[in-house]
Amino acid sequence: MLSRYLGILLLGAGSTFWSSFLSAQESMHGMMMPMMRAEEIKAPVLPHGAALQEVAKLANQSQQPNLFKADVTAAPAETEFVTGKKTTVWAYNGRVPGPLIEVQEGDTVEIRLINKLPQPTTIHWHGLPIPPEQDGNPMDPVLPGKELIYRFTLPEGSAGTYWYHPHPHEYTAEQVFRGLAAPFIVRAKNDPLKDIPERNLMISDLKLTPDGAIAGNDMNDWMNGREGQFVLVNGQYHPVVEVKGTERWRIWNATSARYLNLSLGGRKFTLVGTDGGLLEKPVRDLQTLLLSPAERIEIIVDAAGQEGKVSLFAEPYNRGKMGHVAAEKRIDIAAVNLLAGPSIAIPEVLRKIDDLGEAKAMKKMVFSEAMSMANGRHMMLFLINGKSFDMHRIDFISRLHETELWEIINNADMDHPFHVHGTQFQVVETERNGVRTPAPYRAWKDTVNVRRGETVRIKIRQDFPGLRMLHCHILEHEMLGMMAIQQVK
Repeated sequence: MLSRYLGILLLGAGSTFWSSFLSAQESMHGMMMPMMRAEEIKAPVLPHGAALQEVAKLANQSQQPNLFKADVTAAPAETEFVTGKKTTVWAYNGRVPGPLIEVQEGDTVEIRLINKLPQPTTIHWHGLPIPPEQDGNPMDPVLPGKELIYRFTLPEGSAGTYWYHPHPHEYTAEQVFRGLAAPFIVRAKNDPLKDIPERNLMISDLKLTPDGAIAGNDMNDWMNGREGQFVLVNGQYHPVVEVKGTERWRIWNATSARYLNLSLGGRKFTLVGTDGGLLEKPVRDLQTLLLSPAERIEIIVDAAGQEGKVSLFAEPYNRGKMGHVAAEKRIDIAAVNLLAGPSIAIPEVLRKIDDLGEAKAMKKMVFSEAMSMANGRHMMLFLINGKSFDMHRIDFISRLHETELWEIINNADMDHPFHVHGTQFQVVETERNGVRTPAPYRAWKDTVNVRRGETVRIKIRQDFPGLRMLHCHILEHEMLGMMAIQQVK
């Protein structure tokens, strides 16, 4: 199937190339994807301005202590994004986003996936430290009409903000943009921020045709990654968030490719957590924070001295898109009313994060792009170490429980967010234009942006044997080859 995509996408980077590419494509017939670009699709009008609703929680069917047990059904469903028009989505338990799974460190999780989609699927438990055979790898598909039980235990120290989404070979991008994604929270037994009211904001985007249907990917989507006309929060378009006093926000970037350079219009906030949980110390007085696709953060928003009506914005960020694309612009994601209320102090120390220690081995991963004229067709490939993904090839071999130093090098023309399955890593430093910059704080991460021309160095350790996926989390790039396999033994 991938060869079919590569044979018709024919993506080009330079403007001259892109123009000739478009002309060539206009003469082709029988294309399986619409040729219309995102900016040419007339967007319908979505209702907006309603109070932000919480993501519904998945009910625990177990009566046994420390066991979370439930069914998750992936199936087509209907929702109403546009007033009076039904949109067919693919959803977990009929919801977009899917239901929140909330558990504690030490709990065992048992989820039965029921696949009622017309395609194979899996559930990837993004960021969770669990065995590979339970992590929804693309080599473990659940076929249409079939079921699979995932079962894993979450270790002490794994409290954090995670999510779950499909990861079937060659189908991931479509299944996510049709609606399959949901939040997952692991709570600490001793949480220093437990007294601060929480709010969850799962940010996704939506691309619709004029009649309210989910639009297919166009050529720009495949080249740059899909960005819809509408940015949603918890499945709502431009909702209203009221903050009384102090709140703890968990924010997910659950988009396929959109970079979220978040701001509160000049108001200040405090970073307290990243993908794998709390930082050691709060990072105060921030006004912007970049969240690449698949990253998560925890921030503290305090209305004291900042009262008034503002917005949650995605400020312009140039990630190096190619082809004929519109200029980056500020996106108003949600209205935020900051209201006077109790101000809750943030502790100066949140937890201790031990350094992963001396690296016993080194690995190098290089992101790049390549154009091909195979069979007289222009094609663009997204590569790791010069190779396109092969399901049957092992690209890296690592030793169990051994700390490694990885260099993630981006020789491509655009930013790429690096993600590894099954563990959390520590960013050591970045290097760009010969300048090395140490990481500003120690944190647990499973996804990190690598800017074009940049090297990111990380310390990483895998604690389960088996096969792990490493890839760009722009889902279209992952599908077009920017993924590799690590064997841990």
